[in-house]
Amino acid sequence: MNALSRLPALIEPPTERRRRGARSGPFGVLDIGTTKVVCLIARIEGDGEPRVLGFGWQRGRGVKGGSIIDLEEAERAIRAAVGQAEEMSDTKLAGLIVNLSCGQPESRLLNLQWPIGGRAVNDADLRGILMEARRRGTEEGREGVHGAPVSFTVDATPGVDDPRGMVCDTLGARVHLVDASQAALRNLGACLLRCDLEVDELVSAPYAAALATLVEDEKRIGATVIDMGGGTTSIAVFGEGQLIHTAQIPIGGWQVTNDLARVLSTPINHAERLKTLHGGAMASADDDREMLPVPLVGEDEDHIARVPRAMIVNIIRPRLEETFELVRERLEQAGVARESGTRVVLTGGASQLIGARELAARVLDRQVRVGRPRSVRGLPETAGGPPFAGAIGLLAWGAGEGRPLIDIAPGVDRPQGALRRVFEWLKVRL
Repeated sequence: MNALSRLPALIEPPTERRRRGARSGPFGVLDIGTTKVVCLIARIEGDGEPRVLGFGWQRGRGVKGGSIIDLEEAERAIRAAVGQAEEMSDTKLAGLIVNLSCGQPESRLLNLQWPIGGRAVNDADLRGILMEARRRGTEEGREGVHGAPVSFTVDATPGVDDPRGMVCDTLGARVHLVDASQAALRNLGACLLRCDLEVDELVSAPYAAALATLVEDEKRIGATVIDMGGGTTSIAVFGEGQLIHTAQIPIGGWQVTNDLARVLSTPINHAERLKTLHGGAMASADDDREMLPVPLVGEDEDHIARVPRAMIVNIIRPRLEETFELVRERLEQAGVARESGTRVVLTGGASQLIGARELAARVLDRQVRVGRPRSVRGLPETAGGPPFAGAIGLLAWGAGEGRPLIDIAPGVDRPQGALRRVFEWLKVRL
């Protein structure tokens, strides 16, 4: 037998690369935003990557600043987006992975010491640490959503990623917690129950955007993701490969549109058009000479004002400056400037405004790039830009990416699912 005849036998069959926590079978994700609602249905293929089977998109309704303010309007938008995705994929969903942007989510880091007593660390110790962190970090009216160890210290040895099986006297842990208002979570749960859906898992919105846009080296050396959405701007800070801080600011692209509509006395729809087609944060030499038509509110079609593009820039720029200044303040208050490195990744719809990157670099005094989410099989190219970073990040979470070493509160003492208790509460009362 010659070498060529033996060649097929030397090639090993491909092996599955499924990550820990990856979903099996079709699953759905739902990105509920102020300006749009996106539903994706996907399955994980043999190489561990998701393939989109169905896609639904609707204009956002009933949501403001990330929180639901009108159950009926929000229900219509969610039903329509989910229905589109279900019809395209020929799949019926019962539950979804949902982004968390409601309830004024807050982030905190806790440092804990856990006695081991000279034996090997086990899963029960890690559960105990997370339960203790959750107990210390819980505030009245708030619900824990994320809880993950950032790093461990085994006796005097810091920087341990997984201490299980290691022998020590004391295990130190740095734990990152994210919580949100219980009332806002109940409203979210009530809205989805009206759609005959449940929340399988909640994922912090900026964390999802980071999963879609950051590369591994950025996570390790430190980076900050700024997701500039329609109603909010959210922040995710990574250091040493782990999420260490999240924050949210109630300013987004909608405020820019509203500023244009108010100052120019033009309809909201035209203000959005002006922002999208001609908006920017950086002036150019021709801005004073480029005149743009602006219809006026309440006037007939013959009454069209004309304004220089420079005026549009002068309206948009202060709002973006304010946004980045608030981001800088939040980072300084959190005390994570050193760990977050010098790298900033902008994503979200408002990040596409001309000059946003340069303005962010000047205000934040950091290196800035615009983050386009990774490409996903089966997803239309029109749904692959920065505005869809959150939805694509939820797919990555469903594929097992970014999962913590151990969940916030595993075990028999708590039903599965971050919102399970909320759903049980709602089912009794609705």
